Amino acid sequence: MVTPSKRVAQLAAVKMEACTTENAPENEEIRHTRFGSNSEPAKLDEDEIRYLSGKPYFDMVLSKSHISHTFGLLFPVSMIRELPRATIPAVLKNGGKIWNMSYCGGGVRPKLDSGWKTFVADNNLKIGDGCVFELMESTGTNLVFKVMIVRGDIPTELQELIDSRGKSGDTPIVLD
Repeated sequence: MVTPSKRVAQLAAVKMEACTTENAPENEEIRHTRFGSNSEPAKLDEDEIRYLSGKPYFDMVLSKSHISHTFGLLFPVSMIRELPRATIPAVLKNGGKIWNMSYCGGGVRPKLDSGWKTFVADNNLKIGDGCVFELMESTGTNLVFKVMIVRGDIPTELQELIDSRGKSGDTPIVLD
């Protein structure tokens, strides 16, 4: 089982500036290193480190509001500057598949429409999973994001604490 601190390190590895295609290793076997691999040959799958291309990106660790009944995906202020102020078609790409939806950029906080809910369900996203959204194309008529998913499996011991504590200030989660 991968601990949350290892997942944070994995997400950081994807974010690092050194992980742009211009700084990526020349050796194809090294370029496609898998999280948690034990010198086994790398295969293209969802756990693969994919190098960022140097285009704008943002990352987030999914919370209840991202994957429950509201299924909200609001864009961070740092990304809003890169996006149009209109409702246009948007595409999320992950693992060789695409999800079509609408980007609603006309409001105070731009967001994705209900197509985000389908993306969440199809990728079995859970609270604690990390996503890196790299903006591959942004025109006045279309948005395309490449999405990398980092699974954030929470150890059973910590999940029990979360389930029993942290729901209010009277029962905080205390880490020793």
